[in-house]
Amino acid sequence: MAERKLNSTNYHNQAFLEEKCALNELIYLLSKRWMTEVLFSIEEGNNRFTALKENLEHISDHILADRLKLLEQHELISKTYLPGNPPRTEYALTPVGTELSDLLDGLCHFSEHKMRF
Repeated sequence: MAERKLNSTNYHNQAFLEEKCALNELIYLLSKRWMTEVLFSIEEGNNRFTALKENLEHISDHILADRLKLLEQHELISKTYLPGNPPRTEYALTPVGTELSDLLDGLCHFSEHKMRF
């Protein structure tokens, strides 16, 4: 769950929703700004920090690093350290991340063709 004051109403409401259904926790995670775009960008083959930064030109380094950390913590992406000078880090979707990305592609298609905003 997100970092909130433990005695806040917002904290208790979010905890209640997450206990009711795990989907609420997933929606909360994915609703963070840039989260789905980072996931989709990795899926497209942008597997290094600099490539992600170039692909998502308006994202800050701090937010990109945070989103990558969250995606890795939830086992949606994997992080591989490659030796060399300089050493490199590459990101890739895990099988769970690929499955989620496929589901999100379907939701994007649904919202583009069925919803009127």
